[in-house]
Amino acid sequence: MSIVSISDGVGSSISKSDLRAFATQLHVDTLDDKDAQDYLTLLRSLETVLRSIDNAPDYIAPDLLPHKTLKHRNFWKSTPEDNPFNGWSHQCDLRSAAPASNLLGGRTVAIKDNISVGGLPTTLGVPQSLFPQADGYPISPVDAVVVSRILGAGGIIKGTSTCESLCASPLSFTSATGPVHNPHLHNYTAGGSSSGSAVLVAAHHLASKGSGKSWGKTVELAIGTDQAGSVRIPASYNGLYGLKPTFGLVPYTGAGSMSPMIDHLGPLAAELEDVAALLEAMAGYDGYDPRMTPETPLVHNVKPYLELLHQARQVIQSTPKPGQGLRVGLLKESFHMPGVAADVRGIVSQTATRYFEAVGASVSEVSIPMHQQGPAIWTAATRPSMSNYLCQGNPSGHLSFLSPHTQLKWPPSQSTYDTLTCNNPAVVNIMLSDKFARESSKAGLEAKAHRMVFALRAAYDSALENFDILVTPCAPTVAMPHPDPNGPDERRASILDRLGVAIGLTSNTCPFNVTGHPGLNVPCGFSTAKDHPDVPLPVGMQIVTNRWADQQLIEAAALFERGREIVQTTADFS
Repeated sequence: MSIVSISDGVGSSISKSDLRAFATQLHVDTLDDKDAQDYLTLLRSLETVLRSIDNAPDYIAPDLLPHKTLKHRNFWKSTPEDNPFNGWSHQCDLRSAAPASNLLGGRTVAIKDNISVGGLPTTLGVPQSLFPQADGYPISPVDAVVVSRILGAGGIIKGTSTCESLCASPLSFTSATGPVHNPHLHNYTAGGSSSGSAVLVAAHHLASKGSGKSWGKTVELAIGTDQAGSVRIPASYNGLYGLKPTFGLVPYTGAGSMSPMIDHLGPLAAELEDVAALLEAMAGYDGYDPRMTPETPLVHNVKPYLELLHQARQVIQSTPKPGQGLRVGLLKESFHMPGVAADVRGIVSQTATRYFEAVGASVSEVSIPMHQQGPAIWTAATRPSMSNYLCQGNPSGHLSFLSPHTQLKWPPSQSTYDTLTCNNPAVVNIMLSDKFARESSKAGLEAKAHRMVFALRAAYDSALENFDILVTPCAPTVAMPHPDPNGPDERRASILDRLGVAIGLTSNTCPFNVTGHPGLNVPCGFSTAKDHPDVPLPVGMQIVTNRWADQQLIEAAALFERGREIVQTTADFS
């Protein structure tokens, strides 16, 4: 390491007592006076360099500037009538001035509010007081790459959707604007953290069925982010398709990071064709995202997912047993993860077997014992350093373009603690976990967890040599009521009371975030909640396949749909 310059110390804020305090934190109790003075000079030199960068003009890459739209970018807050489920963060109407294709022509899209949309506020689902500026939420100076690509494909962006607090919840009660409600049953969870994206699409789908109920302003399609299941879990609770693509297929540039190794962007839609079209529009190398790999296709080499699905549909409809040769593995351990309800276990297992077998696929059980370790591996591989990315807004060490407007106040304060403990104590836990890992945990454990990720990936890859897709339950239950914010003594509910309801919710989804395999939630049936036996609530099945075989997931879901048609038609005539 070279030293670029030596500071004379004029104007420095670092004193010799500060240096000794830093050394004490490194468990260095004895420091020679001359050594202390030399190290102080070196630290002051770094301080000078950092100050020069802080004072320099910032840079926005020209191709990340907001996509040119037909009209000036305006935004507005929804009325209660337009936003009955609290799915909207901010509304707008953005249309490309010169779309490059008609892939999404005229389709309405919502963007999760941790993904930058130029000219709109980005809230990250937290109170405005957590941002440094005092005059409202920060306005994005950039379009996330996927936002530009959606506009360029003819999509109409209708606004940003409510995001759970810093994306750190698989349920939907932590946003600064309050709980997001499931359109199937008010005051029940919509899942998180892409809660708003899911309810806006689900409400649109339910409204299309002709109910007289008021659904507010809705959209046909949405995108969310997924670090542990944040696209698939809301899709499961809302009866939608939700895809976590292969890691590195869709650029993450312009979205808020939780941990770079698990960050994914993915589509939510009621129809498979919409999933395929959104994936095709968003995928491909962007030149900024270090999550991209040598296997990431260049934009002009992205698979024509929608055309491939159309071709598959033609074969499926014209062939008596179109699924012949498809090998479906029911992942044994996933059905017995703690918290998986008996009704969900039965519905996923039975529908997967009946519908896939109806199209000629073979269905059998497969055991992957290491899947049970998946949630622990996910936690150990990410939690120790998560605060560095999620709360402090630091890059991963690889060249990255992080949007300058989403920086939170740092270091935290008592006010930060009080706000987050009230809003989402999971974020405080992430901050404390970082401190524990740095100060008290054994060195090298996070690196060992990363090595275990490779072992977990190899275990799934090995199973996928004998099976084309793996099947698991997605969310372990149907939607549940929002937790009561008040405890038994009318004070705020305890931290464990609020976080305890989410334990185990992502056990079947988070392992595939670290291994990078694509996972798709497929609506597969309905069950009911104890207090509302008359209200059908969606059950979701997750299907998983080899990395970079995302089209195989979409085609497998199309076969599942066809199998359902066959079974239901047979039942109607029996």
